[in-house]
Amino acid sequence: MPNTFPAVCYLALGSNLGAPVHQVQSAMAAIGQLPETRLHACSSLYRSAAVGFVNQPDFINAVVCVHSGLSPEQLLIALLELERQFGRVRSFRNAPREIDLDILLYNQVVSHSDTLTLPHMRMHERAFVLMPLLEIAPNIEIPGRGLARDFLTAVVQQPIERIAQNSFGSHHESSRKASLHCR
Repeated sequence: MPNTFPAVCYLALGSNLGAPVHQVQSAMAAIGQLPETRLHACSSLYRSAAVGFVNQPDFINAVVCVHSGLSPEQLLIALLELERQFGRVRSFRNAPREIDLDILLYNQVVSHSDTLTLPHMRMHERAFVLMPLLEIAPNIEIPGRGLARDFLTAVVQQPIERIAQNSFGSHHESSRKASLHCR
C-alpha cells in the first residue's frame, strides 16, 4: 500500500559505460516518471575514479532528491527495473556499469534487510556521494551518523571533479514529460 504522505528520498546515480553523461541524465528523467514519484532536486554531474575494481573508466555521478509515495522496497524494485532497462549487468562487485541507482536516504528511516539497508551503508565514505548530495542538501543529516558535511574531511583524498550542472533547470510539479526539470 502506498504511503499517505510522500517520503523525501535521496538517490545516487552513476555510470561509466556507453555514454555516461547521457545515461545519468536519462536515468534522472526516468526516475521522475516512476509512479507516485516526483523529482525535487538534481545535483550537478561529477566525474570520479572507480572504487574497488579500479581498472575501469571513470564514473559520472549525481544525486537526486525525490518525493515518493512508494515504500522503500517498492522504490528499490522500481530502481532495479530501471537499471535492467538501461542494460545493467551485475557481473561482479564494483564492475563497470551502464547505470547504478542506489537509495541513499528515505526520510529518516534506519533499517536493514537482506535487500536494502537505510541509510546506504557506505554513503558517508564516498566523495562521489557526499559532494553531489551536499550540493542539493547542504544541511542533510545521515540518520545514526550525523551531518553529511562532517564526513567530507575523511574523503578529501578521493578524486572528484564537478563537470557540469544538470541540464534540467527548475522543476515544475505539473510537468511529467521526459523534459523534466530539477532545481
